[in-house]
Parts: sequence; C-alpha cells; structure tokens
Amino acid sequence: MSSFSPQDHVFMQQALRLAEAATRRAAPNPGVGCVLVRDGQIIGEGATLQVGGDHAEIQAIKDCLARGNTPRGATAYVTLEPCSHHGRTPPCAERLIQEGLARVVAAMVDPYHEVSGRGLAMLRAAGIDARAGLLETEARRVHRGFLSRVERQRPWVTLKAAATLDGKTALLNGKSQWITGPAARHDVQKLRARHCAILTGSGTVLVDNPQLTVRDFILPQQPLRVVLDSRLVTPPDRRIFHGGNTLLVTSSADLARHQPYLQRGAELMVLPEDAGHANLPMLMRHLAERGINELMIEAGAGLNGALVRAGLVDEAILYLAPALVGSTAQGLFAWPALEDLADKQQVKIQDVRMVGADIRINMTFAAPL
Repeated sequence: MSSFSPQDHVFMQQALRLAEAATRRAAPNPGVGCVLVRDGQIIGEGATLQVGGDHAEIQAIKDCLARGNTPRGATAYVTLEPCSHHGRTPPCAERLIQEGLARVVAAMVDPYHEVSGRGLAMLRAAGIDARAGLLETEARRVHRGFLSRVERQRPWVTLKAAATLDGKTALLNGKSQWITGPAARHDVQKLRARHCAILTGSGTVLVDNPQLTVRDFILPQQPLRVVLDSRLVTPPDRRIFHGGNTLLVTSSADLARHQPYLQRGAELMVLPEDAGHANLPMLMRHLAERGINELMIEAGAGLNGALVRAGLVDEAILYLAPALVGSTAQGLFAWPALEDLADKQQVKIQDVRMVGADIRINMTFAAPL
C-alpha cells in the first residue's frame, strides 16, 4: 500500500512542473522544483536558479516568507533529495531543518556521490519525517539529463530529424530546405532551447551551412554548438563558427590547421579516430565532463546511423512532412546493409501528434544493433 496520499501526488506534480521549466537554466545542476504546503494549501514554491544561485528549496522558502507565511510545520515536496554538502551554496537539508519543516517528500534519491541518501538521513536525524519515491518515474524523466551525466557519464542524447513520408531527409543533390512547415520548425526551436549543446557533422555544415542557434526565444546562453569534423574539411568561414560558442571535434592534431578555426573563436578538441570519425563514446564522456546534461543531434544520415549503432541515442524526435520524393533521395540513417530482418533496429513509439501540417513522432531506442 502506498504511503503517499492523493494530495501528495497533486503537490509533487506541481513541483515537477516547476522542475521541468528550470531544467535548462540550472544546468549542469539539476533543475529541481519545490512546493511548500500547509493545511492543503501551497504557501511557497520555487525552482533552481542558474549555477551559483539558489536551489529550489531556498527559492520556495523565500517565496513563502514573501507571501507573509512561515515554513515552520509545513511539508516540502521536492523533485530530488535535498543536498547535504557544501558546494557553491550551503546544504538545503540544513536550511530545511533550521526553518522547522515537519515533513519532506522527495520524488527520488539524488545519485550524486556527495548526496546519495545523506540529505534524507540528515533530515531524519533532526526529527523530520523524510521519505522518497513519490512519482519517481516522472522525476527521472524530468531530470534525465542530470541523471544520465551522473549515472552513465554521458549526456542524455536526443536525435532530431525531418523527413518526407517516404523517409527522405534531402534530395540526391543535398537540398533539404524546407521539408517541414513553419510550425514544425518553430517546434525545433523550442527543442533546441532546452538542450545544453547541439551536435552536427561536417557534411551538414558543408551542405546546409547552418547556424544551429535558438532564434525564436531569448536565452541567457545559447546551446554550445559541437561540430564533428575528423579531417577538418569544413571551411572556417561557415556560419556555425561565427560568434564563438562552437566546439570543433577533430582527429587532426595538426596545430597549423587548427589556427583558422581558433581565429574565428572556435574551441578545438582532438580525439582519436574510430571507424572513420572521432571516437563517439569518448566524445560523449568529454561533453559530460564539461557539464553537458542534454545533447541534441541535428546531423545527416552518416552521423545519425553511427550514433544509433553505437547505442548513444536515447530518444529521437522525427518530423514527417506530408510529401514524397522518391527512392533516389537521401535517407535518415546510414549503416551497412542488413542480411536479416531480425537485425533491424527496434524503437518504441512514445508519442505521436500533429505539428501544423506535419507529424511529430517521439521514440526511444531499444538495444543497439
């Protein structure tokens, strides 16, 4: 029998909504949500600010006090276990104790090694009823980027692609603008805005000359643009190198060839080559080390196929336009011909909906090929 009431579920759902909205700004920290409740009424709420700013619990306490309330004797609903260590900010568990909270409900235990149950233990030692596990599945979804970085040492990877109904992303000559309509392209802008970084390949840069920026919304910081170009074939005057905030990943250690990109403000990372391109698992580890929680892929069939085959894609968002272009056009995923249908890549459809005139399909991947 569940130890959580229907009312507990309602307030945790509100905390999860706050957390979802804070995910991008809080990175690389988790975007946590917190709701303070007394007598069935919300008396304060908050979510994690940018790195170095308040955590969700502190924001909720400040909101509570600003409303003329006191958190003493209240219940706190938090989407992740309150921290117990001194980092850039003091421990939230300690502040909850000082404020006299009677009960703390966390959606899940924080797997970060400096917390990992210690926050709940600190609260219990102070006589607070502290427990975890309410809507944990939903919390893991909201915190997927942070959890992936901490538990798997790589970002959560979302692959985005646009294609015709017959699965083609571009004509044989490379032309692809535009396959989908304006509503779908605006949806992609929202998708970019929630990611810490966007990865593309040299082929896409050569053919499309993209900026890979968020243009429909004002952000405190644009996602990091990552270009995978093992042999440095992309010209340094391409738009993706304008304005800095670009990481160029290559297997070329020739420092003289690096200079034109460095002069454009790009940062370079040299990784060993593997199967014709820079080592992909190593790239993911490096991105995690620099605090990238969620990575979006906007690339061509070659890089898409390599990432899926390597088991490095967690979900894909596919936009399908109501059009056909024939078998000679370019496809979504390039990999060697399969000899048996038993070797096909399985996916699980999570959501299907219309976005303007186009279909958006959200899917997750089963085991890699």
